[in-house]
Amino acid sequence: MTKWIRSIWEEVARPLIQRPRRVQVAALCTRSAGPGDDVLLITSRGTGRWIIPKGWPIDGLNGPETALQEAWEEAGVRASDVQKDPVGHYSYDKRLDDGTAQQVVTSVYRIQVTDLADDYPEADQRKRCWVSPKVAAERVQEPELRDLLLQM
Repeated sequence: MTKWIRSIWEEVARPLIQRPRRVQVAALCTRSAGPGDDVLLITSRGTGRWIIPKGWPIDGLNGPETALQEAWEEAGVRASDVQKDPVGHYSYDKRLDDGTAQQVVTSVYRIQVTDLADDYPEADQRKRCWVSPKVAAERVQEPELRDLLLQM
């Protein structure tokens, strides 16, 4: 009986309860603005809440390269530099198309922005704005991302 219970736990219950976290990559886009830096926020396509550019890993690209690609597609970012190591991580519950939520851990790479294009893949789907890290922290909903912004 114990073997049967252990088998049910390992093969059925445990994977349902302790689902592995999914991973995304995000771009913390900054520009020099007087004594500090400004942060680029964009709106999400679904709810219109303020976020930073992010997405699923892209085959053939590493973390910083994926962050650059997401920043281009979602915000029209042209960058001079991206840090090779993440400046931090945050987690959130991503709503999936079927209505369920999956916990996602997001690695955040800092990108120094040189310019923003007017024409980019998701230009008609999002708004974007430059704000101080403090204002950005007030606008985002994810507590760990908020903490990351306040540490800038």
